[in-house]
Amino acid sequence: MNESYRHQKLLTLLAERNILSTQQIIDELAISPATVRRDINKLNELGKLKKVRNGAEAIKLSHSNKTPKIIRNSEEKQRIAELASTLCQDGESMLLTCGSTMMMLGSQLCGRKIQIMTNYLPLANYLIEQDHKDIVIMGGQYNKDKAITLSLNNDNETTYLANIMFTSGKGFTEEGLYKTDMIIANSEQQMSAKSAKYVVLLDSSKLGQKMGMLFTKLEHIDVLITGKEADPDIIQRLREKGLEVLLA
Repeated sequence: MNESYRHQKLLTLLAERNILSTQQIIDELAISPATVRRDINKLNELGKLKKVRNGAEAIKLSHSNKTPKIIRNSEEKQRIAELASTLCQDGESMLLTCGSTMMMLGSQLCGRKIQIMTNYLPLANYLIEQDHKDIVIMGGQYNKDKAITLSLNNDNETTYLANIMFTSGKGFTEEGLYKTDMIIANSEQQMSAKSAKYVVLLDSSKLGQKMGMLFTKLEHIDVLITGKEADPDIIQRLREKGLEVLLA
């Protein structure tokens, strides 16, 4: 049973029963305790269920004024994350920025002999809970609204270098990657110099879109990973510009 199908089945069971113990989930899905913990943690981070002691509870909108965040194109993003994980070799260091696709990629890398660097606290917390052995949390001031840490003094930062930096954005054209959030963009600009390879993970709906500011020019991007749903004309033009494009 693949992860996407397993998650959907778990959420369906919760919608029917409201709350499930860890043992009930093990019995219903025929999976290991470790897989149950991993699934509950991931779906909790994505706002799709509530993690409780020894189990999980369905999200009830009436209990909170906050609406759970909807992950758009989640199935496509999951495929993108799975393909991105194949670029990562054991013994290497990966830098992951923020967002739902990064959470999915972090889940794929969790437990492997890979150093994961991030300033995205939901991802860092998830990796810690899953006992990932090698985590670097990029230090600085915590920004609650963005759930990231921001470096205050570049001169005093410990020097870490990553084999690959994975990032995302709001748009992508033949000019490059676009971002709309200046706080996140500023923090990522500081981190981009710390990686040997720059890889963009973006679902196909964002291709051809100019959103916000041009953050990274095309010539500075090594690989784009997007979904197989992408417009073939856009993909062809990007490849003609010399960009390596992988379709998940």
